[in-house]
Amino acid sequence: MSGSVLPPSVYEQSLDCVHCGLCLTSCPTYLATGRETSSPRGRIYLMRGVAEGRIEAGPLLEEEASLCLGCRACETACPSGVEYGQMLEATREAIAGEPGPSTLGARFERVVLRYLVAVPGRLRAAMTGLRWVQRWGLDRLFARLAPKPVADAIALAPQVPGRESRAALPRLTPAEGVARGRVALFTGCIMSESFGDVHRATLRVLASNGFEVVVPPDQGCCGALHAHSGDGVFARELAERNLDVFGAEEIDAIVVNSAGCGAALREVEHWLGPRAAAFAGRIRDVCEWLDEVGLRAPPNPVSGSVCYDDPCHLVHAQGVAAGPRRLLAAIEGLEWSEHAEASSCCGAAGTYNLTQPEMSRVVLSRKIDSLEQADPDWIATGNPGCMLQIAAGVRQRGLRARVVHPIELLDAAYGTGDVTREGV
Repeated sequence: MSGSVLPPSVYEQSLDCVHCGLCLTSCPTYLATGRETSSPRGRIYLMRGVAEGRIEAGPLLEEEASLCLGCRACETACPSGVEYGQMLEATREAIAGEPGPSTLGARFERVVLRYLVAVPGRLRAAMTGLRWVQRWGLDRLFARLAPKPVADAIALAPQVPGRESRAALPRLTPAEGVARGRVALFTGCIMSESFGDVHRATLRVLASNGFEVVVPPDQGCCGALHAHSGDGVFARELAERNLDVFGAEEIDAIVVNSAGCGAALREVEHWLGPRAAAFAGRIRDVCEWLDEVGLRAPPNPVSGSVCYDDPCHLVHAQGVAAGPRRLLAAIEGLEWSEHAEASSCCGAAGTYNLTQPEMSRVVLSRKIDSLEQADPDWIATGNPGCMLQIAAGVRQRGLRARVVHPIELLDAAYGTGDVTREGV
């Protein structure tokens, strides 16, 4: 990097930070390293120094921007309302636009996210190929032969479900009983290919609660992964498309069952300006929505114990914490077991567990320690990356818990789903 490449908004937002340090104990990388530069306060100091021309825009800023998980726990802790997530994404976008020694890796990530993840047909083909590799056991064979970093990445890959789970969702699901409204379901990219059963559970639970559900077929990727990796330009293009698609629907809300997607869609006004305010204002996490409108009492008991684990981009970016817990508490027979690290980051953070595997494992270990002590039957969390990351930690530790989405437990309580199957 050369010169002050950071946009003026970063400098302006940095002025809100009073360097009080209340964010330090909430920051996973600071807790792991003890370094001031690896804390939100330290990173903001770097950003501000670069913006003012007092600090060279060099490898240190690039390293710390990359090492940050972007979990935004600091925003919850901050008494001054510093919008750290926006600052981080703007800094990463500025860094990604500069030539440098890490450009090759960044460009590879950009190609994968732009031309594979964000293109449904290509993603479907890739996931189908991965399913056959897994069925033949070639992934396990390759993991034994590959270098450790590659083997670790293979261990994080989702078990691709069958064709039925990945089939297209119905365009319209009618409400059951007395109708209460009409909502749209945002399906995203990874959720559709790896967690189609969660989508179907979401449709059934919303219908059981009196909502007609429409699934616009032309919707696409939310752009969260692209924005987190510094590709803000493409993230905004994806947001434009979804703005047009959902803007054509007569609905009460846009329901999302992926915390990362929900956070990105909810903040799309920051990407596209005031014209996106109405769209952003209709975004609701599925648990938030059901809690907000009032859950119809589930008729069937579900026996077992559950720990709810807060996805960072639900609890910190969207401020949703109590709703999912109230929904799970409404299920008869379900034993509640809170654990000490419920609101801490799991270390998934989009592609972070692939780009920063060592720190990701350190962050995950604290959470798995806590879950091991609680020893639940189910671990419920509402984000695909978190589900995959925690499930990997559970397998490595040999715990008995199965990782599910909260909506799957509700689906079972309405008698329309099954959580006795193996989780992710």
